[in-house]
Order: sequence, then structure tokens, then C-alpha cells
Amino acid sequence: MEIRRDIFQAIADPTRREIIALIAIQALTPNAIADNFHTSRQAVSKHLRVLTECDLVKQEQQGREIYYSLQIDKMKEIDSWLTQFRKIWEDRFNQLDQVLATLKKETK
Repeated sequence: MEIRRDIFQAIADPTRREIIALIAIQALTPNAIADNFHTSRQAVSKHLRVLTECDLVKQEQQGREIYYSLQIDKMKEIDSWLTQFRKIWEDRFNQLDQVLATLKKETK
């Protein structure tokens, strides 16, 4: 049975978020990625597997090496989800600005 994962499982882990940030800049091999962490190559491979299962990263064979790169379009899914909350917070900040402006007028 195949485990279904979503993008939010991928970004839930801080190590995976760091891996995403690393490969957003350039495609890297698993060893190059592992060099950035104080963990085993095997642990990094597990994180890469989760990211791959979520379609956040893609593997590309170049000679004898496999390079991992970010599927930036998949990040739009996160942005779309966050947009609804961004609107709520913007509305609340606007309301706070109005309250502060009213209080400022009253104290003059």
C-alpha cells in the first residue's frame, strides 16, 4: 500500500524546510545536501523520499549522480492556502489601524 502524502507533511519538518531552501538555489546531490546537516546520509535520504513523494522535489540523473531540485510550482499550493489567512490578518491590521487613529484623535 502506497502512503499518500501532501505538501504540508513535507514542510512540517524543519530539516525538510532547510532542504527545500538549499535546493531552491541549485540542484544538489544527496551527499551535497547531507553535508549541510549534522545527521546521517540515510536520514537525509528519508527526508528526500518524503519530499519526492509530495512532488516537491524532482530527481534528475546526470551521469552517475542523482541531483535533486525544487518543483517551484508545487510551492504555489502552499501560497494558495496561506492567501486566505493573509486576507484575514490584513483586515485585522486595518481595523487596528482605524482604532488607533480614532484613539489618537480622541487624545488630542
